[in-house]
Amino acid sequence: MAQPQGCAVSSKERMKRRDRIVSALLLTPFILVTALVLTAIVNIMIQSLGYMPVFDLYDVTLKYYIEILKRPEVLQSLAVSFKVALSSSLSAAVLGTLICAALVRTHKTKGGMLYTVRLPILVPHTVVALFTVAMLSQTGMLARLAYAAGIIGDYTEFPNVLFGTGYFGAIIAYIWKEAPFIAYFSLALMSGVNETLGEAAENLGATPFRSFMHVTLPMSMPAIARGFLIVLIFSFGGYELPMLLGATMPKAFPVYTYIEFLKPDFKLRPYAMAMNGITLIISLAMALIYAICMRRLIKKIGGSYEG
Repeated sequence: MAQPQGCAVSSKERMKRRDRIVSALLLTPFILVTALVLTAIVNIMIQSLGYMPVFDLYDVTLKYYIEILKRPEVLQSLAVSFKVALSSSLSAAVLGTLICAALVRTHKTKGGMLYTVRLPILVPHTVVALFTVAMLSQTGMLARLAYAAGIIGDYTEFPNVLFGTGYFGAIIAYIWKEAPFIAYFSLALMSGVNETLGEAAENLGATPFRSFMHVTLPMSMPAIARGFLIVLIFSFGGYELPMLLGATMPKAFPVYTYIEFLKPDFKLRPYAMAMNGITLIISLAMALIYAICMRRLIKKIGGSYEG
């Protein structure tokens, strides 16, 4: 017996209504977190302009930004954070791309090898800092192995890469964390390109290296670039590794910001908020530069940009 048309329409409407309710429930946590983050950003920007009625600060002004940027130690901190972020992110992008290419070429895109690559992503940054000290300090594991092998005659001869003004310890730790992230982030796209266009190029006579350099890698660049931007912004604003592995002076910008925030005089709080505002502005500028570069890259290799 055929179902009446009105009942069929009513059933479809109920299913659509149910799907909308389920979608709304699933999106609720994301919407709440996004609203919380946006509220915090707005609050930071307002306070960075000096408007804090609870502390009798009512004048909206840019003087806090101007005075902060006039401090030589702030400019040094910004330079340190840029150095750490760019060095670690560029190195991680290259290493992560090589790891991803190795996984794709050996068809290890699933299983134990992939879980091994993902492991550093799951390790907290504080644990990474402790691991770095245990491995790279002058009394660490590598120094002990070098001493046992007769490469060095004393522990003090081992290169001191930690707690120095070069921030090499923090850079190495970030690379160890970020390279697997970029590899995992790019894996799906690179694998798909390699299995279709890459194999087609090899069937037409291209060597595996030429196929990778001229087909797979260029087509995978959007994912690699997105991963690079994520780790660049994160490492620029990262606090734990520069604080635990960096030098006493100059401090990385997030560390300097936190110290400014802890000052007991609450009427100085706009200075800390101005430093947070600078971090936000720089992050947005990085995202804008990324969007412009990505648009040009997509046009160059062909296709449409959605980002």
